[in-house]
Amino acid sequence: MSDFAQRLAAVARDTEAALETILQAATDPAPPQRLIGAMRYAVLGGGKRLRPFLTVETARFTGGDAEAALRAGAAIELVHVYSLVHDDLPAMDDDELRRGKPTVHRAYDEATAILVGDALQTLAFETLGDPATHADAGIRAALVLALARAAGAAGMAGGQMLDLEAEGRFGDGLPLELSAGAIRQLQAMKTGAILACAVEMGAIIGGADAASRAALHAYGRALGAAFQVADDILDVESSADALGKATGKDAARGKGTLVSVLGLEAARAERDALADEAVAALAAFGPEADGLREAARFAAGRRS
Repeated sequence: MSDFAQRLAAVARDTEAALETILQAATDPAPPQRLIGAMRYAVLGGGKRLRPFLTVETARFTGGDAEAALRAGAAIELVHVYSLVHDDLPAMDDDELRRGKPTVHRAYDEATAILVGDALQTLAFETLGDPATHADAGIRAALVLALARAAGAAGMAGGQMLDLEAEGRFGDGLPLELSAGAIRQLQAMKTGAILACAVEMGAIIGGADAASRAALHAYGRALGAAFQVADDILDVESSADALGKATGKDAARGKGTLVSVLGLEAARAERDALADEAVAALAAFGPEADGLREAARFAAGRRS
């Protein structure tokens, strides 16, 4: 196992423990046990935890507190999982499998899945606002603002709406023929904004200066774009067993992706160029940023 793989796995284990602690604290005073059980089902025991890794790594080499970074990374993972729970609903992507097991609305029911997403989103912001995350209220406020912007109408939620519009969910019901530029914008909002935010939150905790923040922002945006193009390619090339979710969905729904617009080879070339762009954005940093460089290569080259 490479040094990067070991580090990613270590952060995933630490994130799992942090999420367990956060979810346990959420049971006092006791909420409905069905809701807590479904939240735990959705959150624990799955995922590579790439977003927390980006937060932890960025905070580490910019001089931030490790525990603050871990809790912030856990918060962004809660938002990510909430988005998956809601995306899987029949009203959205109508998926039956996520991370190799039945989706929340299949394991429980649709109403419970909606409430799980709602509760995970609010728990994320509760975590960031908690003094246990950082003693400095200004840092906590900056973390809340960054995640709110990335997850809202100008970020993830807005990107999901554009995605639904492109599928022809509204109006005449026909899929839209999006340009490559429109697809890139949609994906930058739906997927890229949260990935870039994970890096930004690490920089906030580390107190990075303006020049470093700008470089890290460029890195996060390029990495997020590479990740989504890789995801689109995997939907064509991989299997449900390898991905832990259904494949071939994009073409079946007439979804606009860079694979459908540019072709598979050109999409691969764009994925690799974006990974190189992310690495190049870190040129001002030394070996301390190698974890982020490897993360960009991992996002582009992953097989699941």
